[in-house]
Amino acid sequence: MAPHPTNRNIDQKTTLVFLGLAFGLSWGMTGAYLGLGGPLRAPWIILLGVGFMAGPLMAAVIAQRWAARGPLKGPLALSWRLNRWWLVAWLAPVGLALAVTGASLLVPGVTLDWEMTHFLERMRASMSPEDYQTMLHRQRELPLHPLWLALLQGLVAGPTVNALFGWFEEAGWRGLLFHLWRPMGFWNAQAAIGMVWGLWHAPMVLWMGANYPQHPVSGVLLMTVFTILLAPLIGYIRLRSGSSIAAGVFHGSINAMGGVPLVVLSGGSDLSVGLTGAAGLMVLALAVGLLAWFDPHPTESQTLR
Repeated sequence: MAPHPTNRNIDQKTTLVFLGLAFGLSWGMTGAYLGLGGPLRAPWIILLGVGFMAGPLMAAVIAQRWAARGPLKGPLALSWRLNRWWLVAWLAPVGLALAVTGASLLVPGVTLDWEMTHFLERMRASMSPEDYQTMLHRQRELPLHPLWLALLQGLVAGPTVNALFGWFEEAGWRGLLFHLWRPMGFWNAQAAIGMVWGLWHAPMVLWMGANYPQHPVSGVLLMTVFTILLAPLIGYIRLRSGSSIAAGVFHGSINAMGGVPLVVLSGGSDLSVGLTGAAGLMVLALAVGLLAWFDPHPTESQTLR
């Protein structure tokens, strides 16, 4: 009888199965859709994006059940036990969005555009004349400046529908992969997860126009830097909350707040301003530095349940 594989071998096998499926399912779905001539417009592109995000979830379930032959709840961190880190996951992205707005003003040629002239020009380029005029009419009737409404909408969408779609990814990245790569130590594991996570986004950036529609090729590199910097923050939420669902709330809230700075900024490009631009990278680097100073050696024993 062949000897039973060691836990280390099981982890290696599960890791390879998970990564192969996460990339294969998401990339394969995108390639098939584009190869069949699928339109790059709403609502089809939105549905494709949701399917793309579901790849890590499906990969995690299959890898854990088939390769590791183990339960899902622990390795995927499926916990609804609330603690204060769920609140941090919900509200921290608001602070990041406001900080990125300020940091973007440090970019040469970028100014505060409270009248939203630049934002409206971008909207007009992507809308029919009739829809654009309707949007302007509705904007004039708003009780608050659109910036504050965008923040309020983000606070609602972040922990609800956005969190659901964000968790599709987090069940894989901050669920199973976080579990498998725990022996690497927190900082090494988050850097590795961030690298994989960023490269996984490549089809979304190159062909679906995500985050860098003006610079899709260089956007892949910048997106990877972005995910490497974001990974320790979202990984810390996962660690301290004990839940990939809380990580999904953070992920969903980041997605909901990502466009907020662009509402009141004029100038710059998708490589320089906003959460995924150079300004956002600067803010995230500062946040990671503060986290490393606050807790240089994060461990599982710190998890609050």
